[in-house]
Amino acid sequence: CPDHSTKRVLFRLLAAEDNVGTQLTENGAIQPASAVAGWYFSHPAAMYFGIGRIDRDQAADYAARTGMSVEEAERWLAPNLAYERGTAK
Repeated sequence: CPDHSTKRVLFRLLAAEDNVGTQLTENGAIQPASAVAGWYFSHPAAMYFGIGRIDRDQAADYAARTGMSVEEAERWLAPNLAYERGTAK
């Protein structure tokens, strides 16, 4: 999942700080660094796949659906953007 802000939802649902002793930094990194988190689906037909690069229209749509500003969504999605943030179309 290219948006690491969703880790906050996962950590809240699992009460990870209380139950496991892990914490998230403001950028979504897990502490201690040896810990990992992910979305894992157990089904015989489940497949993992790359999503490719994210274009401006996709970032704007994602921002609208998550209630983020486009700038915030771009910050979380930065490594996966097909364009440079802050540049004209």
